Amino acid sequence: MNLSLVVCDVDEDLVKKLKEFRFRKETNNAAIISEPKKDRQQHVFCQKYVFEIRNTEDLTEEWLREKLGFFR
Repeated sequence: MNLSLVVCDVDEDLVKKLKEFRFRKETNNAAIISEPKKDRQQHVFCQKYVFEIRNTEDLTEEWLREKLGFFR
């Protein structure tokens, strides 16, 4: 028997933004932040964040904690 469990849905707006983000033309470092809405059991778009670093050597765990700390 094949059963599937759906924990939460993904908002259609988030799906659209993820597709646009995946195929974007920019070459800068960026991230899409989503958040779960427990009352609706759905993941929704929160914001797009663009990193100002120029190379991957600058991308350290400490730098990420500092820059993304405001999401907590």
